[in-house]
This record gives sequence, structure tokens and C-alpha cells, in this order.
Amino acid sequence: MAAKELEKEGIKVRVINNHTIKPMDVTTVMKAARDCGAIVTVEEHQVMGGMGSAVAEILVKNYPVPMEFIGMPDAFGESGQPEELLEKYGMSVREIKEAVRNVILRKRPS
Repeated sequence: MAAKELEKEGIKVRVINNHTIKPMDVTTVMKAARDCGAIVTVEEHQVMGGMGSAVAEILVKNYPVPMEFIGMPDAFGESGQPEELLEKYGMSVREIKEAVRNVILRKRPS
């Protein structure tokens, strides 16, 4: 949903559904970094030690680009309606769009 809304604003994004940390699809991560020049990871998991951390580890060693991380803070989760929880923990469409805009501002000039 965030990708479609950003596209309407003239911001092109690439969505990669990377469902496992191991094995990590290093080729896809590297291609996205080179093609896009920035990465935003979004996961419904803890950020520390999660998908974003694994992506950052690959990029810092091979092709550093600006990154933003969307996911659970270091806190215990709660039960509730999905949309309410996404909003509470900073993972809503609004926060994803904000992260994309922020990371674009930090991209290296091409």
C-alpha cells in the first residue's frame, strides 16, 4: 500500500518480499542497493537482529547506502487489531512513507 501511494506522489520504489533471513538473497539485496541507492527495510519483527540488521550487514561490507529500518522496537508486543498495532509500533503506511522520504534525502548524488 505504501509503495502505491508513493508512486502516486512520483516516488518509485522497489518492493522485495524476502521471507527468510537465512538463506539471505544477497544478489537481490546488492542489486537493489546499486539500482536504488538507498534501502528501507520493513518487518513485523524486532528490528535488532532482524531482517534489517541482516541487510545492513551485507551492505556495510559490500556497498554501503543510506538505510531506514521499520519494525518492532526493543519491547514486548501486545495483542490488538493489526492496524492499531502497526500504528502504535511505528509500522503504518504513514511511517513507511516517511522513512522512504528520509532515506531519499540521504542518497548520494548521482
